Amino acid sequence: MILVFGDSLSAGYGVPPGHGWVDLLARKIAQEGYDFRVVNASVSGETTEGGLARLPRALAMHAPRIVILELGANDGLRGLPLVQAQANLEQMVTLSQAHGARVLLIGMRMPPNYGERYTSAFYAMYEELARRHGLALVPFLMAAVALKPGLIQADGLHPNERAQPLLLSTVWPVLQPLLDTPGRHTAQHRVHALGAP
Repeated sequence: MILVFGDSLSAGYGVPPGHGWVDLLARKIAQEGYDFRVVNASVSGETTEGGLARLPRALAMHAPRIVILELGANDGLRGLPLVQAQANLEQMVTLSQAHGARVLLIGMRMPPNYGERYTSAFYAMYEELARRHGLALVPFLMAAVALKPGLIQADGLHPNERAQPLLLSTVWPVLQPLLDTPGRHTAQHRVHALGAP
């Protein structure tokens, strides 16, 4: 089983039911013949603190083989201390691994108006966690979508329905090796953000 544990970007905020990238992922996995069920435990507005509080119950309930962890954007948008966000994410990673799950970490980027120091540190947070724990990493979920108004909802933040296949195409090359590899995942697989360092 694959547990997707994220915020509004994975919960499909503002997208018709069944059309979010996680729904598309579930259908692709079935079409490709993989023996995995997808459970989407994402919650719009979720922070790393809220995710950490919810994760133990989700792990106990679903016993996932893979956890896709997509959190941190709301911490960043609220300007919360990155030290705490990183600590929360790290605890979620270690909890997932302790339950025998492989972890795919999905990163985000902050808008430039948050300042170069904060935005750079935020982006690097995911790289550091992936390196420290040997995680599969998607550095930037919105790599193929950001700065393209036709793919963003009126709020200027959330990807629209047209963007969802692009989100999946960003995640899939990193996730697929985990589906094909038995046992604990230790190698890092990455898909780099378009135009990102």
